[in-house]
Amino acid sequence: MKKLFAPALAVVLTAGTAAMAQAPAPLSAQASNPQGMGWMQGFPPPASKTIRFTDPDYFVFPKLRWTVCNFRELMPSVGVNNGTKGASKLPAALNASLDQVSFTPLGSDKKMSWNDAFDVNYTDGVIVLHHGRVVYERYAGCLGPDTLHGAMSVTKSLTGLLGEVLVAEGKLDEKAQVGSLIPELKDSAFGDATVRQVMDMTTALDYSEDYANPKAEVWVYAEAGSPLPKPAGYTGPRSYFEFLQTVKKKGTHGEAFGYKTVNADTLGWLIARTTGKSVAQQLSERIWSRIGTEREAFYTVDSIGTPFAGGGFNATLRDTARLGQLMLNNGMSGGQQIVPRAAIANIRKGGKPETFAKAGYKLLPGWSYGSMWWISNDDHGAYAARGVYGQTIWIDPKADMVIVRFASNPVAANAASDPTSLPAYRAVADHLMANDRRR
Repeated sequence: MKKLFAPALAVVLTAGTAAMAQAPAPLSAQASNPQGMGWMQGFPPPASKTIRFTDPDYFVFPKLRWTVCNFRELMPSVGVNNGTKGASKLPAALNASLDQVSFTPLGSDKKMSWNDAFDVNYTDGVIVLHHGRVVYERYAGCLGPDTLHGAMSVTKSLTGLLGEVLVAEGKLDEKAQVGSLIPELKDSAFGDATVRQVMDMTTALDYSEDYANPKAEVWVYAEAGSPLPKPAGYTGPRSYFEFLQTVKKKGTHGEAFGYKTVNADTLGWLIARTTGKSVAQQLSERIWSRIGTEREAFYTVDSIGTPFAGGGFNATLRDTARLGQLMLNNGMSGGQQIVPRAAIANIRKGGKPETFAKAGYKLLPGWSYGSMWWISNDDHGAYAARGVYGQTIWIDPKADMVIVRFASNPVAANAASDPTSLPAYRAVADHLMANDRRR
């Protein structure tokens, strides 16, 4: 397998498929705690405890449990300014009873508690908002209230949100062909795809993200996105922009959902070309600086400073919860309409379940995907932003609840943590709603 010196190893990884073959973790959440293992402690840290971006295993368990909170120390990045207005208050009404909430994991007949699921999922931090108040907040591993954590493919959903804002405002035509908006992509697979097909990932691409295949296109993509110097004799693409122009078409656009990170970077390019500003600038000006965030967030970037729109976002748990609350409030924050209601409504509508079903997500029956968000289509109208190793923004409109979890699960694919996550989110929602009825 190729050695990958790129942020892509950390954040390109897809949310629904195993990115790399990994054996079950030999260490528990407690035993793999990065503080306990001594990663990067000391001045300088011992050689055996040093983690470098150029190490081929810098983002392999158990090192990843330190790396998820320290991307900025390892690679180039660009900030997402949080403005000067100061943080909004997150009122708290902590509810200790949540730890005892029980649920039955998918495929099991044994009950598990919300408390037990914390370590089972290698959770670094989780926060629950109910009626806009913090009812649960817990940290472990590398994470604390002020720590920035990699959001992985949750980033895609932020890119999708920015795209929907432009669509709602009439600045981006969802029916337009990508090649007409970005001439550089006219001869690529994206050239005759519509903006909507890119946003819903129904493009037909001759592109594989099978990390077990050393000839898969994802390796070229990763090398293109790496900010490090290229090997001697390298003649391939040297940026995300250059790589996207090389993607070839295979099949017919619009027929099936296929989760491929390059769609998010194409949408990021569309956003930048439409507005004249990068996704980092757009997110800062349109959302991050207007919802009372506590800290500047950041994106990892390629060698020419392009933000990684498919997986490079990093933020605190609480600030990510504020963004989740913005979604739950239909784009309202602090009494202002920050995001058009139409943008949120279009996200909640999602794509076609029959198109999604062709992708074969056995743990997500009846779901759909649209605007780069995952839509459960359940009776609560729940939907989510999801990223590998357990990153989640879970929004339950009926329960008036937001859950944000950052994690460092040793297995990349969400299929590893969904059995002990999806029913847990619903159990917490049902518990909070039952408490409301008893009052």
